Amino acid sequence: MERRILLHVSTHDGPLAQRVLQSAGLDAVVCETVGDVATELEHGVGALLVAEEALGDMLLAELGRYLAAQPPWSDLPVLVMAKRGADSLEAQRAIEHLGNVMMLERPVRTLSLITAARSALRARARQYEMRALSRRKDEFLATLAHELRNPLAPISNATAILQRLHPSPQVTSLVGMVDRQVNHLTRLVDDLLDVARITSGKLELKLAPTTAHHVTAHALEIAQATLDARQHKVDVSEPGDDVPLMADHVRLVQAIANLLVNAAKFTPHGGQVVLEVREDAGDVVFTVRDTGRGLAASDLERIFEMFEQTRVIGEPSGGLGLGLHLTRAFAQLHGGSVRASSAGPGQGSTFELRVPAARDRAPMAASTQQAAAAPGTGRRVLVVDDNIDAAETLEALLSMHGLAVSVAHDGAAAVRKVEAERPDAVVMDIGMPVMNGYDAARHIRSRLDGKQPMLIALTGWGQYADKERAAAAGFDVHFVKPLHIEDLLGCLARL
Repeated sequence: MERRILLHVSTHDGPLAQRVLQSAGLDAVVCETVGDVATELEHGVGALLVAEEALGDMLLAELGRYLAAQPPWSDLPVLVMAKRGADSLEAQRAIEHLGNVMMLERPVRTLSLITAARSALRARARQYEMRALSRRKDEFLATLAHELRNPLAPISNATAILQRLHPSPQVTSLVGMVDRQVNHLTRLVDDLLDVARITSGKLELKLAPTTAHHVTAHALEIAQATLDARQHKVDVSEPGDDVPLMADHVRLVQAIANLLVNAAKFTPHGGQVVLEVREDAGDVVFTVRDTGRGLAASDLERIFEMFEQTRVIGEPSGGLGLGLHLTRAFAQLHGGSVRASSAGPGQGSTFELRVPAARDRAPMAASTQQAAAAPGTGRRVLVVDDNIDAAETLEALLSMHGLAVSVAHDGAAAVRKVEAERPDAVVMDIGMPVMNGYDAARHIRSRLDGKQPMLIALTGWGQYADKERAAAAGFDVHFVKPLHIEDLLGCLARL
């Protein structure tokens, strides 16, 4: 946790305030220019002390950029040494644009300055504590979900055994009841896992070609049991021309199924649920309408929050309130959106989920597959991995497809081989001895003149931040182990 206090005040007041704060055991750093403030902010800061007259457009713009880029848990305390008397325009702008502001009217007593600085640092420490608490909560949810999943398989197996050993109407009825509850618990566990992954930033989509019809059909299969149990009439409307998607099929199906199940749950028995699919302005739009109890205007956004549910007196609540939250998260991960609308209580609800269509991507996928079958014969590829078995088996696979392959087992050796052999592509692991893949990629990019090789990261580190770090180091492509060889061949076919 960062406990430094940055000081951006007058030439006279800066060193004086620094001595006062240091006398109280606080770490204070004087920033003479706006550029100094910007630099020190990037190094981390516990609080900022700034003079009112220094709050010009440049400083406010710099602070605005910094604050906008902060994570949700962060709210930097800003102490403003204000002029004496009436509130000035600068003070009003500080309060309006900087958020967490404390005004200290000059002349500031020594004890007041120290007290305000310590209060700001305590507030900052509390922010870090809340961040740690949130992380522990996410870890607990993930652990809980995994632990709950373990007993589900033997329970399901036991009911199947009972059904075979003692076939009878009564056993069949009991087994059906247990199966329904196991399926319900499985869905709750899956939702907990997905929420934990999303909130911790560990959920990433597995994009692949699919179609709107396949998504719709699979979502209806999942929701059918709930729709049938409440005897709803289901109308489905789809375009005559199926629409291609580049999506995580499982997650998108889950999002649509959540909307259908939600409609079924909150519509009285014998109601009507409509699923309409259409193409609009480059998007595929999935619309779910029901004749259920509807929504108040105040609930239209709230229902997408985690653990939120609409309540009706006398009716039991169902589920954890995660379905719509996950639906919105999955839609946003696809670059889309979801919104709810309703004419009011008792008048049904409409949910509209949009995701980008992929008509322009379909030919690209086809050409990639065709190229993958015949990568460039004779192209030179360097495989870099400290796992000897992994390197040698990949070397053999690529050689079988007509590629000239050499091998290195650490980043430093890879740099030397690239300089000597000038390969067309380098397929490189990240976590290696001597020099890791990131550093090796940077060395290759900086040392080579002329044509650069394609750099392909092949690693077990597959989160979004890992891909960003690989791109920053100079990698063109990022693959996560274990790799489908067809994906790599398709990539190499572009050489």
